[in-house]
Amino acid sequence: MVDGGVQTDNIVHRMAMEDRVPWYKKNNLRYLYFMLFPCLMGIEMTSGFDSQIINAVQLVPAWSAFFGHPTGGYKGILASALPLGAVIGLPFIPLLNDNLGRRWCVMFGSVTMIVGSLIQGFSVNGPMYIVARLIIGFGLPYAIVAGSSLIGELAYPKERAILTSLFNAAYFIGAIVASAVTYGTQLIPSDWFWRVPSLLQMSPSLVQVALVLFLPESPRFLISKERYEEAFQILVKYHAEGDENSEFAKAEMAEIKTTIAIELEHSKRSWMDMISTPGNRRRVIIGSLLGVMSQLSGNVVISYYLGDILNLIGFTDPSFQAKYNIGNQCLGLVCAIFTALLVMKFKRRTMFLTSISAILIIYVSWTICSAEAIVAGSKAAGKLCLFWIYAYQPAYNIGFNALTYTYLVEIFPYSMRARGISIFQFFGKAAQFFGTNVNPVGLDPVTGIGWKFLIVYCCWIAVEAILMWWLWPETSNRTLEELTFLFEDIDRAHAATEAVEKEIHHSDLKHPEEANISETTSKDV
Repeated sequence: MVDGGVQTDNIVHRMAMEDRVPWYKKNNLRYLYFMLFPCLMGIEMTSGFDSQIINAVQLVPAWSAFFGHPTGGYKGILASALPLGAVIGLPFIPLLNDNLGRRWCVMFGSVTMIVGSLIQGFSVNGPMYIVARLIIGFGLPYAIVAGSSLIGELAYPKERAILTSLFNAAYFIGAIVASAVTYGTQLIPSDWFWRVPSLLQMSPSLVQVALVLFLPESPRFLISKERYEEAFQILVKYHAEGDENSEFAKAEMAEIKTTIAIELEHSKRSWMDMISTPGNRRRVIIGSLLGVMSQLSGNVVISYYLGDILNLIGFTDPSFQAKYNIGNQCLGLVCAIFTALLVMKFKRRTMFLTSISAILIIYVSWTICSAEAIVAGSKAAGKLCLFWIYAYQPAYNIGFNALTYTYLVEIFPYSMRARGISIFQFFGKAAQFFGTNVNPVGLDPVTGIGWKFLIVYCCWIAVEAILMWWLWPETSNRTLEELTFLFEDIDRAHAATEAVEKEIHHSDLKHPEEANISETTSKDV
């Protein structure tokens, strides 16, 4: 089943690659990219912040005492309430995203997370804390689905892959801040040591609420609503620096409009579209597996239960654990940014397969060292475990962190994108919910199997590698519109390309709202 999908000679991609002017020398595009960071890139900060709040506060005995010394299932639900909330909210995301637009979907999700953070910070018992995390989880995927889509749909084609890859890197910014804050608040002699970071979890959402409406709406969303003039003006402003005679802006407008028209002609804009054709079913399978793999490749063990892991191998000092955790998150941020900047230099399949292979090697090595440290009492093996935990960061980032949203935006066409990313989120959050409940039980040396639990992950990661090699297509170096027909009949892809070129070369652009592309004098992009 491995293939590169349908390929066509795409005129917009060629024109974008021939543009030698870097983004930072384009005033409007530079402004757009700088606005993307606080408005959209910060969304994943909430995920990172949450993982480290739960991870860090569990290292402090006072938190455990406040919530009645949680163990097993109760400890699991305190952590897993957030992904459970996300699973509950996911079926409704496309309704808001495809009807009100990407920006208002981000706004809704951000406001919901602010409410949840306030309740979390002022919780008086375990049930209230769990409800608060359910609310945060409910709002988070609204912002993630809309934000990742909007980044991919606003970006200039040359930088799209890098920007969507950086979306996930913000996770580590939130994780670092949360780790540092919780480490600092340990000295507060009251329950405010965990309330302060809980309230600070709303910070990214406050920024998004304040700034997201200053971003333009997705041109693809506007075209799907027949608001052609607005869409064209956005393309002109940000992709052509205000030049309404730009050949590139006209070509892009023609390509987007033609492709969306073909999409909608074969789409009912419902969940049934997701399984209506063999190509769509394969997209759903890949999106679902990517969601599961992104949470069950061993990362949740490190993100949520690092303290339990370190306790198993003899590193029980809370201060050391907190410092080690901060260092791990800092390494993750460096790796995430570095790998995001490399996505244009390597093929998607190469990066994914390199990532999962490295993760498998690291987990097998870590498991062996854990056995030596715990069973044989080897201190050297225990220190090697610390190395393998750190080595996991670059391995995971090469594929899952750098490429997840880049790949999702690419494999799902516009009419399916919100539902496709929602499916990814559903399976990802369901897997996270499963992992956060099962991991503490499995890692418990008394009620579970302790270090042997890592063997389960070794076996599953090997299965992931096989599935990835078998199913993942190559998507690099193509526009979103070209990728619309990745799994479809090649005749439909060629028909779309011919329609675009016909509009570009044989029509007059008198009224952008009619999406008729004029034959104008040649001009550099």
